[in-house]
Amino acid sequence: MNFIDVILPIPLRKTFTYAITPAEAKYLKRGMRVAVSFGKSKIYTALVFKIHQTAPELYEAKDIHQILDEHPVVNESQLKHWEWISNYYMCALGDVYRAALPSAFLLESETIIYKNASFTDDVSLGDESFLIFEALQHHSQLTIHQVSDILGKKKVLPIIDELLQKDAIYIKEEIYETYKPKLIKYVKLTSEYNNESGLQVVLEKLSRSKKQREALLHYFQLAGSKKPVKTKELQDKAGVSSAVLKALVDKEIFEYYHIQQDRISFEGESNGLKTLNEFQEEAFLKIKESFRENPISLLHGVTGSGKTEIYVKLIKEVIEEGKQVLFLLPEIALTTQIITRLQRYFGNYLSVFHSKYSMNERVEVWNNVLESKTKAQIVLGARSSIFLPFSNLGLIIVDEEHESSYKQYDPAPRYNARDAAVVLGYQHKANVLLGSATPSLESFYNASQKKYGFVPLNRRYGNIQLPKIELIDIKEKYKKKRMKGHFSDRLLEMITEALNEKEQVILFQNRRGFSPVVECKTCGVSPQCPNCDVSLTYHKYRNELKCHYCHYHRAMPNACGACGSSTLDTKGFGTEQIELELKDLFPDKKIGRMDLDTTRGKYGYQKIIGAFEAQEIDILVGTQMLSKGLDFHNVSLVGILNADSMLNFPDFRAHERAFQLMVQVSGRAGRSKKQGNVVIQTYNPYHQILQQVSTNSYHEMYKEQLQDRWQFHYPPYYRIIKITLKHRDYTRVDSGINWLTTALRNSFGQHVLGPAEPVVSRIRNQYIKNVTIKIPPKQSLVKTKDQIQKIRVAFEAIKDYRPIRFTIDVDAY
Repeated sequence: MNFIDVILPIPLRKTFTYAITPAEAKYLKRGMRVAVSFGKSKIYTALVFKIHQTAPELYEAKDIHQILDEHPVVNESQLKHWEWISNYYMCALGDVYRAALPSAFLLESETIIYKNASFTDDVSLGDESFLIFEALQHHSQLTIHQVSDILGKKKVLPIIDELLQKDAIYIKEEIYETYKPKLIKYVKLTSEYNNESGLQVVLEKLSRSKKQREALLHYFQLAGSKKPVKTKELQDKAGVSSAVLKALVDKEIFEYYHIQQDRISFEGESNGLKTLNEFQEEAFLKIKESFRENPISLLHGVTGSGKTEIYVKLIKEVIEEGKQVLFLLPEIALTTQIITRLQRYFGNYLSVFHSKYSMNERVEVWNNVLESKTKAQIVLGARSSIFLPFSNLGLIIVDEEHESSYKQYDPAPRYNARDAAVVLGYQHKANVLLGSATPSLESFYNASQKKYGFVPLNRRYGNIQLPKIELIDIKEKYKKKRMKGHFSDRLLEMITEALNEKEQVILFQNRRGFSPVVECKTCGVSPQCPNCDVSLTYHKYRNELKCHYCHYHRAMPNACGACGSSTLDTKGFGTEQIELELKDLFPDKKIGRMDLDTTRGKYGYQKIIGAFEAQEIDILVGTQMLSKGLDFHNVSLVGILNADSMLNFPDFRAHERAFQLMVQVSGRAGRSKKQGNVVIQTYNPYHQILQQVSTNSYHEMYKEQLQDRWQFHYPPYYRIIKITLKHRDYTRVDSGINWLTTALRNSFGQHVLGPAEPVVSRIRNQYIKNVTIKIPPKQSLVKTKDQIQKIRVAFEAIKDYRPIRFTIDVDAY
């Protein structure tokens, strides 16, 4: 007997064994998809993981339903990488499989029942079974859902089972293939008229139909350029409807045909590369040199130093060797700008992969990478693109490597794309370049420990100086009544000055909405979300209160729900309020806003960034989307409206994050012509982080933070694993976390922190409790994880605790 082990796209930690015939065993390879039944009636798309001859001990192996691929869709090196992710991040292989494959590859089943025509003994059927049998006389087929609708009950499987046993019906599991290639409709002359004399005949034949004749003449105009003629193009050019073309097809003058086309294609000319300046050239050579000794390098280049141009030159060399390149970016907002820059150089070598693209577009990129096509030699994408089926990777670039967006928090696998990319590079023997103006402490620490190579780049492109940073004490300004709304007089003066010079301004506020808290002046109560432990945020343009965790929303009340008083006051401010204030202060200027609310669609980012680049927007207000490496030539002033909200945050990385965010935002100013200005408004201008931002001293911040981390046992010295429990019943979560903490303390002693409630301790009606384990430098990571795994198994064996959602987050920061 032959067997296969398969990975199922469900969060189970083990693989499952199915039986196959010897013929199937010859045909199947690792990485192919097969349809298998699992449980009573579910059919899943499983992935072949292993082919062998050992029968399972605890259960009878079922047969597989069908084989879905001719060739493997997942290659060997991918499976190796998935195993690493599953082991390191302590999640199931099924989770990685579900996260990695575009969902069009993961077919789900809809059970369909058909009437058996040869069955005649309908007298023997029960009442309900007879109802179904009768329904099948009128319908050729029914789904399980329809059956439960007919009978008006949920548990219909026993009835279907009875019908099956009596041979009244048979079942077929339908599997839907969701990917459809994009077909473009073209038109051409039929062979009969495709010659010199044919032309005269046709024109005479159409002498009466003016529109059809028009369409034909335009067809010859378009066909003159020897390119196939698209029906859509012809309709637009000739100004005729599709009915006119259809009439010509009916007269057998034209015929339609289709060509399959990739959804993402690039039209335009590729340009030569820019020449690097001496500092870039020096950094470029240093990177290549450091790659000889160490395949991983960190490029620490100040904002606006032209890191992208160095990347471009490295990519060009790798492509010339015929290898693939993966370019990772933290934010989809950034890809829109970099796509245009890279397309100028590499045109058709470039593919883009991220969640704002449609399912079909992602399947296309997957297939192109799998077949090592040249159009997917460079893949530009967000974190999920590390899962693509590379076979010949030569270089991975992780741009803005410090970004927290590289970390996936929910659902599993909770991986960090930067770390997974380093391992991916190691497996492919490819070079990995991490680039950032404000590297994360871990990466900088690894570079200082000689684990990574290190290349500094301290000059801005074109020798422009770094922006001049001014700290403004708003406590003082409020006392002296020099604030207009949320703007100090100095900031307004500088905005006016920049606008008069026809320059643009960026204002940064890390809160969306109008105001984070609505409060009653009489009794001090503020409206809370019914499903989460947070107050609702007020959004003025819709006049509603919204929860940013579970999307609950309701209209803004006229009076306080607690005491009935109508004195409702808004506290705090978000991007929307800033935008409205600016419209009052500068009525004749165009104000734009960029946050989650304004960038919903696939092209949401492109529209705003495009308008700002074309200088249609004078002042752009935004959240941290603005801080990522965007490049605008005409921005001379950046304002940070409230620096304190970033500093006072209950997280051991708050200061590092605040420094990175402020330096990155400041870096958007004065990138092309002259030195820019940055204004930071704060209640505490003497805070050490703000002082370090104003002098741009990354090294000082690094030393100080590293000292704290050593003292309080945090990364990069100690590893962190966080365990979270979630359930609707508070007492159950509470007793579960106490049991868990005791068990962990018995194994790890004082290195267990908790149990603790997060800042928001209830989301979507689920109560949340955490416990954190710190792993000292000398302690084995593998053994620690094994021990946690054992404790987890013991925890889940307790009947009361089984329904609690148990999640493990490795490197939870």
